[in-house]
Amino acid sequence: MKQKQTLNGQTQSQSTEPQTFTFSDYQTENFFDEMFSPDGQVRPGYRAFRQRVEQLRRTEMISRQQAAERTLMSMGITFNVYSEGEGTERIMPIDIIPRIIESAEWDQMEQGLIQRIKALNLFIHDLYNEQRILNDGVVPRELIESSKCFLEPCLGLRPPKDIWCHITGTDLIRGDDGEFMVLEDNLRCPSGVSYMLENRELTKQTFPEVLAQTGVRPVSDYPTRLLQMLQHIADRPNPTVVVLTPGIYNSAYFEHSYLAQQMGVELVDARDLVVSGGYVKMRTTKGFQIVDVIYRRIDDTFLDPKTFNPDSLIGVPGIFEVFKKGRVALANAPGTGVADDKVVYAYVPRIIEYYLGEKPLIQNVRTYICGEDDDRQYVLDNIADLVVKEANEAGGYGMLIGPKATKKEHDAFRKKIAANPRNYIAQPTISLSRVPCLIDDHAEGRHVDLRPYILYGEQINVIPGGLTRVALRKGSLVVNSSQGGGGKDTWVLY
Repeated sequence: MKQKQTLNGQTQSQSTEPQTFTFSDYQTENFFDEMFSPDGQVRPGYRAFRQRVEQLRRTEMISRQQAAERTLMSMGITFNVYSEGEGTERIMPIDIIPRIIESAEWDQMEQGLIQRIKALNLFIHDLYNEQRILNDGVVPRELIESSKCFLEPCLGLRPPKDIWCHITGTDLIRGDDGEFMVLEDNLRCPSGVSYMLENRELTKQTFPEVLAQTGVRPVSDYPTRLLQMLQHIADRPNPTVVVLTPGIYNSAYFEHSYLAQQMGVELVDARDLVVSGGYVKMRTTKGFQIVDVIYRRIDDTFLDPKTFNPDSLIGVPGIFEVFKKGRVALANAPGTGVADDKVVYAYVPRIIEYYLGEKPLIQNVRTYICGEDDDRQYVLDNIADLVVKEANEAGGYGMLIGPKATKKEHDAFRKKIAANPRNYIAQPTISLSRVPCLIDDHAEGRHVDLRPYILYGEQINVIPGGLTRVALRKGSLVVNSSQGGGGKDTWVLY
């Protein structure tokens, strides 16, 4: 059982609770805390923030939190949840206490992410071309060929500038030792960047003085950087760039429209595009216009019903052939999803060493591959202590958290693993680091992860911050917004 203590060594009673907001009654536990060291001292990056916030009354903190939530709703910053039997529109909950990362730590993380993306891009290119890593036995051939996201039509493909993964959201966690680890890679259509941008705007309104005084690196230039990257992969000067959305019913539609608006480009769906004369063209009031670059927010197999899923109603027939001929650039390139496979994830340290000759700067979480006999037996024997994940699921779905599951759920997952071992991995239950959150009128710790966003154009750029996702339900380790999670602004210091 985890032992609790207050930062000043005692718990204040309700009757003596001060009217000003304070962290002195914040309870630390046996988790890595982002704001406080194990001995209760505030970490250097948080000192200015704590000093300013503890000058506010509790009622003022509540008022600022409520104002942030009203702003989210009034701006239409919502997402759709379909898991409850009907589409439900919700705001992405925000907690106004930021997550702060110091400069030296971020710089080290940045180098690790650049290394990882560089290696993964080489890996994807190799898989669809020479397949050296498979021929050399570093990654099992059957693992790749059985992956749902390995697309045979992409064999022999060379995207513009040989860049496959233009936009990546890499999920990081921090364990008990305080070291960051990669939890998973997201290279198909990573979402959430609009929440990163809006969380910063809300923080500017909520804590304008402390933000200005603390020296926080900006994230607001992300749309500019995104547009520059998209223009870089175009074949013609002054290219026409569009954002391709599945439509208004997609859970991330707000983000699609937001990014298009911020970049000053058109938001289109399949009805707006047509393949004609060997090019992709957009319908406009002045006739058809050639499109040079498409930032697609549609999964690979729905992109072109002629090449992939013939039942797709949200794709553009013939677009893949235009892409193969180099007459339109797609970001991310079709086929990148093979590197999202959670079983492939287990091989990324070997992938980095194979292509770069370097040791990973950021480690993976220890991963058991159920397709391997010894690992599978270990998982079956110890499933109550592990987190089990399906290879190609996301958003917190297809997952078992062993310590919080019932014996019946354990048995059900054992049967699933036995029936299709290739489709599962397992990892130890990591005690995610915690950050103080405003719960009612006081601070309580909640578990977090971090999704930095990486753009690969003329060079690899890691946006200084990212989306800190927080498990707002007490004791929960699930940070996904569709599963009760929310977000925080992430401050990276100079």
